[in-house]
Amino acid sequence: MTGTVAASAESLICVIDDDAEVRGSLESFLRSCDYAVRTFASPDAFLACDAADAAACLVLDVQLGDANGLDFQEQLLGSDSHLPVILISGHGDIPMTVRAMKAGAVTFLPKPFEEDEMLRAIAEAVARDRERRAKRNESALLRARYDGLTGRERDVMGLVTAGLMNKQIAGRLALSEITVKIHRGNLMRKMEAESLADLVRMAEALGVREAVSRYNHG
Repeated sequence: MTGTVAASAESLICVIDDDAEVRGSLESFLRSCDYAVRTFASPDAFLACDAADAAACLVLDVQLGDANGLDFQEQLLGSDSHLPVILISGHGDIPMTVRAMKAGAVTFLPKPFEEDEMLRAIAEAVARDRERRAKRNESALLRARYDGLTGRERDVMGLVTAGLMNKQIAGRLALSEITVKIHRGNLMRKMEAESLADLVRMAEALGVREAVSRYNHG
């Protein structure tokens, strides 16, 4: 190994290759770089394992006996899986590479590949996975905050982010303006929004603002 790449045992790398020698070699190499590793002889074996959900990266051979790695990559994409995939093949060509990249592969490495090339590709894949998981966690947290609002606070949030002023919202909801201000203050605190622009961004992420855009008219 001629270079160093940051690695973490918290990052699980899964390998699918029907060649036991390749699986063993990759597993030994990646473990020596402090990655956790699980190997599989087929896509079905991978899908049947709980590791599939925990994986940060999938190293996937194209030629898998009766299976095709490119087909499996596209199957994952079609199932809304965002697992970063690194394709490897001893018989790669330009159309194969183009197909892999169009389906979102991190890269396509021909066998035999350089260790440093593999490490760089895995580091990029792990970084993508961490960003994806962080966004998913942020989305879940945002949804939990929104679910914690009262029905009236959601009404006010929808109207505020649709661009209505407190007085207009009061008229729409048959409330006093001071009551609207109280609801607005409460929902800002519960959503942990620092500004109206921040709240609008949250509403857009939740899909709430679009649903109430009709309030901008009339």
